[in-house]
Amino acid sequence: MNPEVRTAPHPQPRSQFSHYLPRLKREFYQADAVVFWTLTVTHRQTGWLTHAFHSQFRELMLHCAARASLLCPAYCLMPDHLHLIWMGLSPTSDQRNAMAFLRTHLKRLLHPAVLQHQAYDHVLSDQERTQSALAVTCADYVLLNPPKAGLVDDPAEWSFSGAVIPGYYEVNPFKPGYWEWFWERHAEVREPGIEQGNSPLVKWNN
Repeated sequence: MNPEVRTAPHPQPRSQFSHYLPRLKREFYQADAVVFWTLTVTHRQTGWLTHAFHSQFRELMLHCAARASLLCPAYCLMPDHLHLIWMGLSPTSDQRNAMAFLRTHLKRLLHPAVLQHQAYDHVLSDQERTQSALAVTCADYVLLNPPKAGLVDDPAEWSFSGAVIPGYYEVNPFKPGYWEWFWERHAEVREPGIEQGNSPLVKWNN
């Protein structure tokens, strides 16, 4: 867990519900939250990552986006785990609900492999979610995983990375100008004013 978010001395943001991993209160995952998620397969089991799985995963991500009003600027499927970033677009966006939906349907797609009990998450702070900082986060922690693992030399060569922006069938986060294009789409679909006065990270850090 990122120490800036997980080990702050102020106890109030923590959920009182018992979890396998510490989890922030639900409000941190709602509205315009930006969250980095990692789902790991139990015992690091491999063999499930195929092009057919990738296609089904993308379809499932589109349903998550529609149900919870989300954009995914970057994701990466690795042989034994997967990374994705979700951005909320509406006051009704709830990434914990979206993750529960995703995990429920991934269970069937992954069988006989099984996901670990709970996903890892990092809720991005205001400093981490600026346009330039988010692009770096997506690159360093999501899209550069395959070359870091020695699977490819160029991250664009990895067949199991991408982005999910509803309404745009072919989205390539490695294409020049992608981030300028992404922020234009984000501005078009994000409901205005959903962050005003209600950022739990701001209240916590102050």
